[in-house]
This record gives sequence, structure tokens and C-alpha cells, in this order.
Amino acid sequence: MKHLLPEDFTPDPAWSTAVPDWEARILEGRSLIPELPLYDAVAEKALRIFKRLRVPDLIGTPTYGEVCDEWTFDLVRVVFGSYDPETKQRKIREFFLLVPKKNAKSAIAAAIIVTAAILNERPQAELFLISSTQQIASIAFDQAAGIIRLDPDLDDVFDIKDHIKQIIHRTTKAVLMIISADLKVVTGSKAAYVLIDELHEFGATAKAAKILLELRGGLKSRPEGFLLIITTQSKDRPTGEFEKELNLARAVRDGEIQLPRLAVLYELPREMQEEQAWRNPATWPLVNPNLGRSIQAVDLADDLRTAEEKGQEDVALFASQHLNVEIGLGLKTGRWIGANYWQKQAREELSLDGILETSEVCVVGLDGGGLDDLLGIGVLGRHAETRLWQHWGKAWADREILKLRKSIAPELQALVDEEQLTLVDNLEEEAIPEIVALCIRLRDLGLLPEQNGIGMDPQGVAAIVDALVEAEFEIEDIQAIGQGYKLHAAIKSLPVRLKNGTVIHCGQRLMTWCVENARTEARGNAVIVTKAESGTGKIDPLMALFNAYQLMSWNPQASRPMDLTAFLDNPVMAI
Repeated sequence: MKHLLPEDFTPDPAWSTAVPDWEARILEGRSLIPELPLYDAVAEKALRIFKRLRVPDLIGTPTYGEVCDEWTFDLVRVVFGSYDPETKQRKIREFFLLVPKKNAKSAIAAAIIVTAAILNERPQAELFLISSTQQIASIAFDQAAGIIRLDPDLDDVFDIKDHIKQIIHRTTKAVLMIISADLKVVTGSKAAYVLIDELHEFGATAKAAKILLELRGGLKSRPEGFLLIITTQSKDRPTGEFEKELNLARAVRDGEIQLPRLAVLYELPREMQEEQAWRNPATWPLVNPNLGRSIQAVDLADDLRTAEEKGQEDVALFASQHLNVEIGLGLKTGRWIGANYWQKQAREELSLDGILETSEVCVVGLDGGGLDDLLGIGVLGRHAETRLWQHWGKAWADREILKLRKSIAPELQALVDEEQLTLVDNLEEEAIPEIVALCIRLRDLGLLPEQNGIGMDPQGVAAIVDALVEAEFEIEDIQAIGQGYKLHAAIKSLPVRLKNGTVIHCGQRLMTWCVENARTEARGNAVIVTKAESGTGKIDPLMALFNAYQLMSWNPQASRPMDLTAFLDNPVMAI
């Protein structure tokens, strides 16, 4: 992952927020905030204010100082202690907190924003509370209003206007307000302090990137300000702006890039997540820093047992929201069984060129192609020495799909960015020529079998067949692959090969997404995967793989022997 910075950007190493040993820290229960040269006077003053604020929705309305743990105080110290009172500039401008539900994140964020409003020196400063919905943003606002009402001194300083969701400082005229996640509203923003609640919801919206750009642009003229992002993990596989922000936060935490940002991410190491170590209650305190305070282990245990009774989809939801487990394969109900073994067989170093260089024979599968569908292709090669089946896939789609399927537009754009999906204005004029060119390439290399080297759903493929025939392919080269129950063999046997390691693939995001979207349905004695069962998520490239699998299962032989030595001396170019 590359990160581009201005040429004149010279970060101060003393203010590096990298925590490269975060895995050891989280397993040992240590702070996830690095040692920084904070401005102690500012940090301690802010912490005193924060600690004396009262929590409005707890019995007895105790102070934050009484109910919060040290991790919270560490966060408050760094948020405010990174402000230089002489230059009026903040050394760390953004803070990203990833913490599971019920760890009081909204309550803590609200108290931080109130503290910022108290310490703010700028006349008529704006403090924004933003989320995907007014309801979510109102949680922090109501908490802030309750904090102020419980303190007579603060109640005199601030004027709370519940009907318009604003809190106004009577002296500085600074205003704390809820702002809609609307580009028209935030355009030209010059907010000094911004709280974004539940980024995983907000980041999935189509205009999230532009809204964040406007907010960050406004902060440039408010050097004393900060952006505070708080969120749990996504309820589905991360996508859109949430995925980008989360990956950037991880890159900052891991030391891959230095930015004036602090990422505090309460998540288990990826290996522990993949091995489902989170099912062990002993791991729960590692990612729930408020366990024993705002959340109890016995409640989590009850929730997990309930989820297990309901099914894997509920287990996935529990894990993502209460343990910050990133949703991946194997946690979807009604899933295709091959999803359990897909990730294990990923070989990210494998490419189309690598498959062509090492295979003795290759077959091609095709599927899809409507205005709101993907046109998927799959190349499946049999390794000349190991006999492993190696897969690579790609897809094309009409640009209209971004409008017709807005719910998956962020994921589609991510696939475009990774060059695994190409958006076109005309599938027949732009996509089909690429498909034919790839088939010609395989033919010229002698990798296609003499017959049945290209397999496809027989419905709606006339234009592709015509283009292949025009390119001097014989009808015998093209095989109609029966769909529905006729794909039963591929749907059932491909998981077996994935499990025993005889099928590998390039680890492409496109295919991972399609595999996640695949649902199975019993039809008589057969199991089928249907687009209807997959909802808005697309599976066309996976269906193309099934078509190619059918052809490879017939044990095809290449049209002519492959001279690997000569080929390696003159490698082909990738499309």
C-alpha cells in the first residue's frame, strides 16, 4: 500500500504516533498510545475538566473521573496535550478510535467535545457532530446537553437549544451542533472541532469521501482544531470510505506512514481473528477496555450463546460489534461451503502471467453482462508440474451499475481502483474485445484445448460467440455450460479441491467479494447458487469460475505441447 505525501512534508519524529508493537501491547493489556512530548499543562487542565464532568445517563450521575479507566484518560491527555498554547497549533490533528459497542465511546466522545467547547478560544467557533443519521448524531448531542445541565456553572455558560440541536457558549458564541451527512451542508465548512460517530455507517454513504474532504479542508484554517472519529467495526466486510480510513489508520499505527493522526484500534491480531480466538472469553478484555465497567463479561457470554443458537450471521454480527472482528469469509448464513476454504488457498504472488507461464493447459469461463450485472471471466490453468488448478478472474460492468446498484457502488469503485473491474460505456464495444483478445492470447500460446476451451452460460452470449467466431474460433471451441442444477458438480466438488489444496487462486478482492455473496439453495437432489439468492451482491465472476471448472474437470489437453523454456525467454504482456 503506497501513501503519497507532499514533497516538502517533513514530519517531526518526536510526534510519531506509530505503535509498531501494538500486538504485544494489546495482548499484555498495555496502553495503545505511544509516548509523546505532550504539553503537560494543557493536558492536565483538560483532564481535570473532563474528570469533573458528570455522566448524565448513569444512576447517581457519577463523574467521568469516577467511572472511566486509565485508557480514557490517556486519550483525553493526548487529544488536548497535543495543542501548543504558544503557536495556537495542534501537533496531532486527527484521532481515530475503534472500540466495540458498549465501551462508552459515544459518552466519552461527547465529554471530549464539551471539554473542547469549554477550552475553545476562537470566537464563534463551530463544533460539529456528524453521523450517517440524525438519530446516531443525537446520541452524542443528548449526552453533551445532559453533561452541561448537571453542572450549574456550565449551565450558566452554555445555552442549550434542544429544538434545533445546538449548544451555544454565551461568551465566545461558539456553537456545538448536529450536522447532516450532506455535502451541501458541509461544503465550505470551517468547523474547528468535528466528531464523526460510527464511521462504519457514515463511510458507506456515496458522498462520504467528499464530505470528509470538505471537513478536513475546513480544519486547515483552524489549526487549533481536531477531527475525532469513533466507530465500531463494520457489520459487513469493510468497504467504501470506512475501509479506506481504517486501512490508513492501521498504516499510521504500524509506522508505514507518519501523519498528524493518532489511531487507537482495539482489535485482535489478524491471525487470532482468522483462527476465531475471539470465541474464547479470555480474549474479550483485550478489545473491550471498559469490560467490568460499562459492559460485563457475563452479558457478552449470553449474547454469544444466543447468536450461536440463531446462526452464523448472528455470530458474525456479535463478533463484529462486540469484539471488533472484521467480517470475512465463513461467517455468513446460507453460504456456499467453498467460502470456508477460499482464503486459505489465496496466493497473492500469483498473477495471470504466472498462471500462463506455468500451466500446461488453460480453460476460460464466462458469465453475466446485463446493465446491472458484471460480465465475469475466469481463467483456470493446470500447472505443468504440480497439476494444481490455478485461477485468475476479472470483470467488466456498464457504468450505469453505479446508479442502479448504489448500495454496492463503494465496493465496485474499490474493485476499479484495484484494476479487477473495468467500467465501460458499452459492454459489446469495450469489454467483449478484451475478452476475445485474451482468448486469442491463450490460443496462440497453445494453452487452449482443441475443443471446449471456452465455457459460458448459453443465455445472452450471442455477441460474445459472434466475436469469437469472427476471430476464427470454431464452434467446437465454445461450450455451452448448463446452469442451475447442471452446475451441481462444480458447486459441490470445487470446495473439496479448495480444502485439499489442489485449487489455488490469486487472492483477488473481486473473487473474495463474490464468494462472500454466494448463497446456496437446495433444488431436489442438487445444490445451486443463484443470483436471486445473493441479493444486491454480485457473483458473476464466481459463476464464470464454475463454468471454467466444468471444462477443466473433463481433463482437457492443450492443443499443442508448451515449450516452457522458450516461453519464459519471451514472456507475454498482461492485459
